[in-house]
Amino acid sequence: MNKLKKVLRRPGQIMFNIFYYASIAVFGFIVLRIFVFSSYKIPTDSMEPAIVPGDYVLVNKLAYGARLFDLFSAVEGKEVKIKRMPGFTRIKNNDVVVFHIPHPNTWNKIEMNMSKYFIKRCIGIPGDTLRIVNGIYSVNSDTAKRLGNYLEQLALSDKPIELLPRGVYNTFPWDSVLNWNIKNFGPLYIPRKGDSIILDRTNILIYKKIIEWEKGYSLSFENDTLRDNAKPLQTYTFSHNYYFMGGDKVENSQDSRYWGLLPDDLIVGKASMVWKSANPHSGAYNWNRFLKRIR
Repeated sequence: MNKLKKVLRRPGQIMFNIFYYASIAVFGFIVLRIFVFSSYKIPTDSMEPAIVPGDYVLVNKLAYGARLFDLFSAVEGKEVKIKRMPGFTRIKNNDVVVFHIPHPNTWNKIEMNMSKYFIKRCIGIPGDTLRIVNGIYSVNSDTAKRLGNYLEQLALSDKPIELLPRGVYNTFPWDSVLNWNIKNFGPLYIPRKGDSIILDRTNILIYKKIIEWEKGYSLSFENDTLRDNAKPLQTYTFSHNYYFMGGDKVENSQDSRYWGLLPDDLIVGKASMVWKSANPHSGAYNWNRFLKRIR
């Protein structure tokens, strides 16, 4: 009888051990995907030639610091408080970054949708003053530093305005007085955490959305004055860092030229390499792009 119990107990123990270790493995994989790395399939050509449709990009979430937040609330679309752990590097000009689309529902409000992502190149970092002069990016008046896809910028520089569709030519903050466009844009100061600004008309147009995002509610803008519950705001101090993101395919990218500045909380991680690639139409592997570093 005792022998029979031992025989019956052994398969049960084996099944329990399999379930136990499999659960640990699945949980560990989920934790790694949330906090350490992720893979994203690229659907569009806005980052050509660095990244092409069909590429699977490996994203390092530890590079800039893993984010801690209530995942379930975020998935449900609720506002969440995000805390970022220390990373081993900071975001630099020309880094290729994956982030949540800042305007998943409307361009009038910044939100975080866990299932919608962009991948773009960081053109401007906190503290930079960015300009586009005849289609060419520059920061801090340094015209020698190449930012983004310089060849595409040169092509745009030579293209007559008449050949650019209105929806492509006109840009953020969509104001007829400033008249910023993809050929001539800025100067745009990119705020750092702790920076204070005077809220004149131009600064209100540029920074209103990110101020509302920081406060968590809408503000009224009347007679060149920004009001918080009817109280005029003369100055504002930022509590987050911001970035200017641009696509390498200059004439075909929905980026910061159109929707404005990106808050730090929406940044997922650094795009480090293309780990595999397949033709989006035929499904055939692009072997020459496997394990290709992203530059």
